[in-house]
Order: sequence, then C-alpha cells, then structure tokens
Amino acid sequence: MEEFRHCYSRLCRESGAEPQDTVLQKLQEPPRGRLDLATQSLTVDTCRALGKLLQKEALLTELILSDCMLSEEGATLLLQGLCANTIVRFLDLKGNNLQAAGTEALGRLLRQNKSIQSLTLEWNNLGMWEDAFATFCGALAGNGTLRQLDLRNNQISHKGAEELALALTCNASLQQLDLRWNNIGLLGGRALVNSLPRNRALWRLELAGNNVPGDVLRAVEQAMDRNRERQTTSRENQARTHVLSKEVQHLQEEKSRQFLDLMETIDKQRKEMARSGRASAARVEQLQEALNERRSVINALKAKLQMAEAARALSEQKAQSLGELLAAAEQEQQSLAQRQAKEHRLERQEAAERESKLLRDLSAANEKNLLLRNQVDELERKVRSRQEQLFLARRELSSAAAELKMRASQAEERLELEKKRSRQSLEDLEQLRAKEVEHMTRHLEESERAMQERVQSLEASRLSLEEELSRVKAAALSERGQAEEELIKAKNQVRLEEQQRLAHLEEKLRLLAQARDEAQSACLQQRQTVADAQARASQLGLQVEGLRRHLEELQQELSSKDQEKVAEVSRVRVELQERNGRLQAELAAQEALREKVAALERRLKVIASDHREALLDRESENASLREKLRLKEAEIARIREEEVQRASFLQNAVLAYVQGSPLRALRPQK
Repeated sequence: MEEFRHCYSRLCRESGAEPQDTVLQKLQEPPRGRLDLATQSLTVDTCRALGKLLQKEALLTELILSDCMLSEEGATLLLQGLCANTIVRFLDLKGNNLQAAGTEALGRLLRQNKSIQSLTLEWNNLGMWEDAFATFCGALAGNGTLRQLDLRNNQISHKGAEELALALTCNASLQQLDLRWNNIGLLGGRALVNSLPRNRALWRLELAGNNVPGDVLRAVEQAMDRNRERQTTSRENQARTHVLSKEVQHLQEEKSRQFLDLMETIDKQRKEMARSGRASAARVEQLQEALNERRSVINALKAKLQMAEAARALSEQKAQSLGELLAAAEQEQQSLAQRQAKEHRLERQEAAERESKLLRDLSAANEKNLLLRNQVDELERKVRSRQEQLFLARRELSSAAAELKMRASQAEERLELEKKRSRQSLEDLEQLRAKEVEHMTRHLEESERAMQERVQSLEASRLSLEEELSRVKAAALSERGQAEEELIKAKNQVRLEEQQRLAHLEEKLRLLAQARDEAQSACLQQRQTVADAQARASQLGLQVEGLRRHLEELQQELSSKDQEKVAEVSRVRVELQERNGRLQAELAAQEALREKVAALERRLKVIASDHREALLDRESENASLREKLRLKEAEIARIREEEVQRASFLQNAVLAYVQGSPLRALRPQK
C-alpha cells in the first residue's frame, strides 16, 4: 500500500496539483484490501489520480467513497478507472449527489466491469434524471456479476421503477435490491410485481417508504418467498445431484482403480515369470560355463599328466644312462686295478733285476732327484688343480641338479598358481608354461650335455695325465736302477699316487651312486606327481559328474518351475475371469444404480411438477384468501368508519349535553 501512496503522490504532481493530506493519511496504514475515504472531500485531481491507479491496482477489494461530495467530473473519472478494474468486489458511493453524468458513468461501469458484486448508491438522487437512469437500468439488465444493489433515497419515481422492472426481467444475477424511501407509488409497485415472475434470482426486495399499497407489498413478499423456496429447492437439487455425481464418479474411480490394480498385478506376475525364466537361463548358462571350465581344467591336467609322463620317461632314460656310465666306470676301475697289479708285478721283477743297476746309478740319481722332485711337485700341483676342477665340476653338477629340483618345484608352484587364474588366460598360461618347460628341459639337456662334455674333457685330461704319469714312471723306472733310495721314494710316491687315484675313483663312484640315487628319487617324485595328477583327474571327474547331476537337478527344477508357472498362469487366468465376472456384476450394479438415479430424477421431476401444481394451488388459495382478506379489511374499515362516526356523534352529543347542562356554570374557569 505504500507503493499505492507513492504512485498517488506522483500522479498528483504530474497533473500539477498537490496530493491531499487527508487522502495521504488514509493511505498511510489502511486495512489490507480495503480503502476507506468516507467523508473526505475529494478534488478532481485526486479523483483523476485514483481513477488511473484503480485501473492497475490488484490489492483493493473494497472501496468506500461515501459522503465525499464528488463532483460530476470527479465521479466520472473515478468510475472510468473502475471500468477496467477486475479486483474490486464492494463499492460504496453513498451520499455523493450524483447527477446525470454520474448516472451514465455508473451505467458504463455496470456494462464494462465484471468484478463488482455489491454497489451502494444511497442518497444520490439518481431517479431525478430519467434518461440517465434508464441508461443505468439498461446496463443493469446486461450485468451478470452484481449481487447486491442499494438505491435508497434516490428519488426514483414510478417511471424509474418501470425501467427497473424491465431490467429485472433480463437480469439473472441480482439477488438483493433495496428501494426504500423513494417515490415508486402504486404504478411502480405493480410494474415491479409484474416483472418478478420472470426473475428467479432476486430473493430480497425492500419497498418500504414508497407509498406502495399493502397488497403490492404482500405480492412482492410472496414472490420473494417463492424465489427463496425455488432457490433452496434448486440448491438442494444441485446438492443431491452433486452428491449423486460424486458417488457415481467415486464408483467409476474405484472400478478403474481396481482394474488398474488387477492389471498391475498381472504385469508384476508376468515380470516375475520373465525374471525367473531369465534367472534360470542365466543359471544354466553359468553351470554350462562352469562345466566347460572344468572340462578345460581336466584337459589341462591331462596335458600336464602327459608332460609328467614324458618327463618321467626322460628321467628314467637319464637314470639308465647314468647307470651305464657307472657300470663303465666300475669296469674301468677294475681294468685299472688289474693293470696296476700287472705293473706292480713287472716293477717288482724289474726292481729285482735292476737293483744292482740302481746301486750303480745311485750317484746319478741323486743328481736327478732334485729334477724329479720338481717334476713330481709340478705333477702334484697339476693333479690337485685337476682334482679341484673335478670337484668344482661335481659341485656345479650338484648345484645344477638342485637348481633343476628347485626349478621343478617352482614350476609346480607356478602350475598350482596358474590353476587359480581365470579361464580366459588359461590357454595362454598353458602355452607359456609349455614353452617354459620346454625351455627348462632344453636348458637341462644342454647343461647335462655340457656336464657330460666337461666330464669327458676331465676324463681326457685324466687319461693324458695318466699317460704323462706313465711316461714319468717309465722314466723313473729307467732311472730307478741308478739308485735304490730313489726307487723307494718313487715307489712310495707311486703308492701315494695310487692311493690318491683309488680315493679319487672311489669318490667318483660315490658321486655317481649319489647321482643315481638322486635320479631314482626324482623318478619316484615324478611317479608321485603322476599319481597325484591321476588322483586330481579322478577328483575332477567326480566333480564333473557331480556338476552333471547338479545340472540335471537344475533342469528338473526348471521343468518344475515351468509347470508351476503354467499352473500360476492358469490360476491367474481363472482369477482374471472371476474378477471380470465381478466387474461385470459391478457394472450391472452400476447400471442398476444409474437406473435408480434416472428413476430418482424422474421422481424429482414428478415431485417438482407436483410442487409446481401445489404452488399454483397455494397461489390461487392465497389469491382467494387475499381477496377475502381485502373484503374483510374493507368491512373492518367500514365498521371502523361507522364506529368513528358513532364516536363523533356520541362525542358531539356529550359535548352538547355538557355545554347545555347547568353544571357548566358552577365549574371554575381554567
């Protein structure tokens, strides 16, 4: 409302006038939706500003301008602004002395405005301007929103009442009309009474203080009673019709809701059946995939078993080759022992033959002893180096065997880890493992070949050393005849060398036996792994058999579910048929209800016609009663006149008697 106040001040200043202080005070803190300017003298500029504001103001629903002494121009400007307003519901223009221009402006307001429902025009003398009031009545006839009109003390004559009667015959919205304290008279009252049968909306018409006869007032009151009864009856009929329509709509909504619920349950059951079918199909696919995975695992284990058998065959071949090498070494040792025994016998014979020569050559042997010692030391160093090389070779052989075992264990661990991997990378891992095993076997074969070549080279070096030693021995034997001491020393050295050789050969035999034992243990381990693989294969076969049985059970369960689904579908069909039967029964009930509603409507029509006939009978009875009442009243009036005449005669007689009596002279004067 503060914005309304500022807009009012701005519009007044734009028109070159100062805003009225009293209006500003009223606009300071007005009640919400209500503007009360009663008893305020409004100027033309103020009316112009208010008219412009009322064209767009959307907050005011009540406008009170009573006793504001509006001029013709001011009232026209205000009413012109209200013509475009769609918010104001109550307008009070009491005591503003509106004349012809104001009355015509009111006519334009009623013709254009579609929101005003209550209009108060008391004390405005609208009836003095017959043409303007006729225009006002014509606008009232075409108005469809006005519910209450107050025209008290407006100098409305019987002609104005006739114009109002014509407006009432066309107006279908006005419910209350106050015409008290005007100059309607008998003619205006009869015109209003004649217009009331064609107006069924007006239920309150005030005509007091208009010089209207009592019978006209009673006729107006009866017409108002009929309109009130008609409105109450129509309201009751509308209420009943509304209730029946609500019940019918509720029944239709209930049936539609039940049908929708039924369709939703059917859709849910269909979705559930489809979901169960998809779940069973997915389960069968999962079981098939698991069966395929188990088959692939069985195939992989079979391939591993074949590889293990091949490895076992290779290890057996290696063990056989090692056994052959051991037998060959034993035969070589025996031949060496026999040859050494023969050499010892020959040496003893030669020693006996050359003992004399040794004594002679003792002096020469002493000289050569130093050289021989040096050569023997060098030979011992060479033998030690060869022994160390042989020991290193044996160590490398043992480390290679240990590495082979370790790699085999690592390969087994890798195989165990590769079992747990996914089915997608299983084939690649199998290929990689096969390549790795092939690489390991090739590496082991190459290492074995290298070790065999190294052993052969060591054997060749040993043979060369033995040949060199034999040459040295031959040289020593040729020279031992020169000195006995040199012979003894040489014999001792030869014995030591033979002992060392025997120890070396025994160590070699022991190592070969250990290698054979290791090969046998490896063969046993391979056999154990083969047995484990066979046991695993049997377990996997049992698992596959269990999976097959589980798959058969699932198929049986799926068939049972299909049967249950068929039974459920049949049950749902039966339920649908039953529900359709119930729905048809309910539809029949609805049809019966509709027939009942039609019967009730026909009964209402019959009752309404009976009521109309009763009303007509009552109206005729009322007319006859009114006629009788009028006759009675005329008779009562005649009796009253006679009584008044008699009373006047009696009074005159009493006065004449009193004036003519002798007591009058005795009464004191006042």
